[in-house]
Amino acid sequence: MKRAVFPGSFDPITLGHCEIIEKAIQVFDQVIVAAGNNSKKNYKFSLEQRLHFISSEFEHNSNVLVEKYEGLTVDFCKNQNVKHIIRGLRNPADFEFEKKIALFNNSLEDIETIFFLTSPNNAFISSSIVREIIENDGDYKKYVPKSVTI
Repeated sequence: MKRAVFPGSFDPITLGHCEIIEKAIQVFDQVIVAAGNNSKKNYKFSLEQRLHFISSEFEHNSNVLVEKYEGLTVDFCKNQNVKHIIRGLRNPADFEFEKKIALFNNSLEDIETIFFLTSPNNAFISSSIVREIIENDGDYKKYVPKSVTI
């Protein structure tokens, strides 16, 4: 079985994230969406809320498994016996940032990163912008799946 991990904070999960997951399950038998905390970030939603949003969105898709994790992504992958990491790319700046992380991850463990491009409809969406819209009482719902509620 070909499995991959799609790691992130997903604060909150966006339509762009959902698009990447949908693309990844066309290539992999199982995609583990791994939500974690980054020590450098302040979160709008608790880890439990974020896991709920993701699980609710993909509850009818047995190819998507939702897990929480701590520590290095490569350690989580190793514990899950997974050799591929999924990452989404919105723009060239994302590629440069993600390429560096992919090279480090590969140097730590024999794990390859697979990149998927978001469509132009979702390329401008980011969790940080969605959080800003929420903080200012804007209409965030057109950028996130229905499972994201406040």
